[in-house]
Amino acid sequence: MQALSPMDPSLLPVAYVDVEQAAARLDGVANRTPVMTSRTVDRRTGATVFLKCEQFQRAGAFKFRGAYNALSLLPEAQRQRGVLTFSSGNHAQAMALAGDLLGVPTTIVMPEDAPSVKLAATRGYGAEVVLYNKEEITREALGRQIAEARGLPIIPPYDHPHVVAGQGTTAKELLEEVEDLDVLLVCCGGGGLLSGCALTAKTLAPDCRVIGVEPARADDATRSFRTGQLHTVHNPHTIADGARTPSLGTITFPLVLQHVDAMATVSEEAILRAMFFLWERMKLVVEPTGALAFAALLDGAVEAAGQRVGVILSGGNVDLRHAAHLFQHLPGKTD
Repeated sequence: MQALSPMDPSLLPVAYVDVEQAAARLDGVANRTPVMTSRTVDRRTGATVFLKCEQFQRAGAFKFRGAYNALSLLPEAQRQRGVLTFSSGNHAQAMALAGDLLGVPTTIVMPEDAPSVKLAATRGYGAEVVLYNKEEITREALGRQIAEARGLPIIPPYDHPHVVAGQGTTAKELLEEVEDLDVLLVCCGGGGLLSGCALTAKTLAPDCRVIGVEPARADDATRSFRTGQLHTVHNPHTIADGARTPSLGTITFPLVLQHVDAMATVSEEAILRAMFFLWERMKLVVEPTGALAFAALLDGAVEAAGQRVGVILSGGNVDLRHAAHLFQHLPGKTD
C-alpha cells in the first residue's frame, strides 16, 4: 500500500482553472444536463434534493466531458495516429464518440462481460473494440501491450488530468444552477468524477460537504481515504460495473484526499432499490453505477435531513433485459 497525505493545492495535478477551460471547450458540444427535483424524494429523505442527470449527457454518461476534453488537447500528430483506452463501458462510448467528432481513431479494450448495450454503442461510434478475459489479464496490461505495438497514446478512464478537469464541469453546472448546497454526493470508481467535482465544489461552494459513494463490495477508495494509503480491489462482484476499478489513481488519489470530506458505502440491495425508485417514481432510467450516490441518500448511509443536497446521477447506459432480471429479485417494496 502506498502512503499519501494531502498536498499543497498548488502542487496538485488539476486546478479549478483547468475545469473552467474544459467548460469552454465543451460549450456547445456537451449537453448541459437537467437538474431534477422530487417532492417524494424530499419527503423520504427529509432533505431538499437536486439530481444532476448525467444520463442525458451525450453517450449516456458524464464520461463524455472528460473524453472530449482530453482528445481535444492532443497534438495534431497524435490525433492522426489515434488513441487507446480501456473501459467497462461508459468511458469506452465517450471516447468513441469524442473520437468520431474530432476525427481521432480510437481503440478500446473492453471486458468480455461488458454490458451488451455499451459494447454495441462503442462499436456504433466507430471504435475498434478489443475484448479481454478479466481472469487472464488486466485491462491495463493488455492496453499497454497494444499501445506499445501500435505506437498509440493511452487516455485512461479516470487517471488523467484532462479527464478529471472535464468531469469537474458536471459540478460546475450544478452549482451554477443550484445555490447554497450543503452536501454533494458523487459516485466513485477510479475517482475521476469525484475528484473533479470535489475540486470544483470546494472552489465554488467551500462550505459544501463532498461525499464519495462506493459499493460496499468495491470499497477500495473508502479504505484509501480513511487510511491515507492506496488500497486496491480485484474484480469486485458488484452490479455497479462502473465501480469495478482496481483503485484510485496517482492523479485522483491526492485530489480526493485534498478535497473530499467523507466516503460512504452502500449494499448491492441499496443500489438496486435506488435504481428501481428512480425508474418507477421519477421515470429516470439510470444504470446501477448511476444510482450509487442516490442510494447513499435513500438508504440513510448519509444523514442529510434538513439540508440541501446535490446528487450526481452519473449515467444511464443500462442493459434493459438485465435490469428487468435484477428488478425481479428485488426484495421487499420500495415505498
